[in-house]
Amino acid sequence: MKIRVHVFISGKVQGVFFRFRTVERSHHLGVTGWVKNLPDGRLEAVFEGDKVAVEEMINFCKIGPPKSLVKAVEIRQEVYTGEHKDFAITY
Repeated sequence: MKIRVHVFISGKVQGVFFRFRTVERSHHLGVTGWVKNLPDGRLEAVFEGDKVAVEEMINFCKIGPPKSLVKAVEIRQEVYTGEHKDFAITY
């Protein structure tokens, strides 16, 4: 089953390679979508793919890379679109 989620990650999540590690993990899991920094210090991302793979991405976001400190992850379920062919950092 394919799903789509829109997530907002807050805490110490910018300047700690979070976006880069998210891209690496998504490529490994076959998840598509994007991730970007927000002006308020959070990260925003969209993940699309198999339910198990997207859930693994969410779990990664709850922990983050070693230098991060995740305080909260807001998850919004959305309708799967299949619009993304890859996963990338967006600006």
